[in-house]
Amino acid sequence: MKISASIYSDKHRPLEEIICDLDAHQVDLFHLDCNDDPSVFLDIERIRKISKTKIDLHLITTMPEAYYNLLRKHPVDYLTFQFEELKAPLLLPEDIKGKKGIAITTDTPVDIFQGFSGFDFILIMATTPGQSGGKFDRNNFQKIRKFRKMYPSKSIHVDGGVNGEVSFILRNMGVSSCVSGSYLFNAPSIGQALMNLTKREIESSFQVKDFMMPLEECPICFSTVHSPKEIVKVVDEGKLGFALVLSEEGKLSGIASSADIRKGLLIKWEDFKNITISDFVNPNPLNILETATVEELLQLIKKCSFPIMYLPVINSIGHAVGIINFTHLIKGEI
Repeated sequence: MKISASIYSDKHRPLEEIICDLDAHQVDLFHLDCNDDPSVFLDIERIRKISKTKIDLHLITTMPEAYYNLLRKHPVDYLTFQFEELKAPLLLPEDIKGKKGIAITTDTPVDIFQGFSGFDFILIMATTPGQSGGKFDRNNFQKIRKFRKMYPSKSIHVDGGVNGEVSFILRNMGVSSCVSGSYLFNAPSIGQALMNLTKREIESSFQVKDFMMPLEECPICFSTVHSPKEIVKVVDEGKLGFALVLSEEGKLSGIASSADIRKGLLIKWEDFKNITISDFVNPNPLNILETATVEELLQLIKKCSFPIMYLPVINSIGHAVGIINFTHLIKGEI
């Protein structure tokens, strides 16, 4: 996951000093918020003279067309428009360079991306756009999951309230880039903050239930299904590579993943007609309690002698409540 440093969060140092400091720490992107302020492009010009780091511009304006000539003169690598500020359809000229994104606040549904399907990414604002230091709204975890399901080929960027623990969860959800401002510049050192944003282990107050894929979003089938074909159909239609298998009471009875199905087919290849449901289901999958912390999750993973792609989540009485899907972690690290 790329770290985009929100340079205007540092209000105490000259721009050139900030840029040199960030470059010395190999920050991935420079994030600039343009709140209807053309002078931001003067800063872009200054940055280009001393750095080759990519620029991530967030344009917050009711009149984006007023900035097209400036964008032609000072092209940026990532260009994001704030959806709520747009008063008319966004007709972006083809000669405007850079990857394009649309930003939405927590209250705006991700469904609006349908009108920007030609764009490269969505920027989910977890706090108030253009402001720094707010707290991450946990409701955005659900928005990230929904957008990933609706637009699997698009990238997800997040801005607002991203600290070390939030960054860890976002990486596991497949987020491609996160904007960091006050957390980065208010730390004892930029280097320490960057380590916290990218390290694999982190102390966290979040519980698994805060960021898991809830049961209502999971492909499920019941242990009473009558044929292996039904399980294969659920896995295929779910398009996630697995199906949770539940008892009639809702308790976790197992998991059927694409790998489990392949394994079952290979074992019964010479006796194909006698394949049963049990050949496709792992009846004792590794699982975790919904109240487990991120630290406990990491400890569980470390103890495993095999790679984990899917981790069912249960409550205190063994009922399935969701799953953690680690396949999105790969997207977040690209």
